[in-house]
Amino acid sequence: MKVVGFAGFSGSGKTTLVERLIPALKLRGLRVSVVKHAHHKFDIDHPGKDTYRHREAGAFEVVVASDQRLALIREFERPAQLTVHHLIAELYEGVDWVLVEGFKESNLQKVEVWRGASGKPALYPDDDFIVAIATDSPDQLPQATLRPVLDLNDPEALAQWLTDNQDRFDYKSEMFA
Repeated sequence: MKVVGFAGFSGSGKTTLVERLIPALKLRGLRVSVVKHAHHKFDIDHPGKDTYRHREAGAFEVVVASDQRLALIREFERPAQLTVHHLIAELYEGVDWVLVEGFKESNLQKVEVWRGASGKPALYPDDDFIVAIATDSPDQLPQATLRPVLDLNDPEALAQWLTDNQDRFDYKSEMFA
């Protein structure tokens, strides 16, 4: 399994880039999963649905499945501090690539998504885990870098760069245990 993170401040375009990168990788015959960091309380379930009723009744986990998808909903009794590595461990082992959105503080190899117009600082000068920068404004990068600078609006080129450099993204969970 290959794992790459996408880091950047809110509004930088991480979600759009990941959304456009998925089909570019799938066209290469690769199976892609995504791990997404949510900063806020979120819910994928809805009042009145059977799964919601089971959770409200106190179930720790509810798994709902059909012949086309599976969802696991887990309720923590206390706030849990899950790392990105905990979440990757939950994924199906037969996946080729895991795209991790968020978790900018993680120790994963990451592509920084940066826009000059955002007014936000760049992360790459202080993060050795950032291996490339995807940007729409390479001429505005705040500091020179030897890292590859990729076009934020060209997911095909990013997919090619990832597959050309795939060995550097090998994920071995025991490295992070």
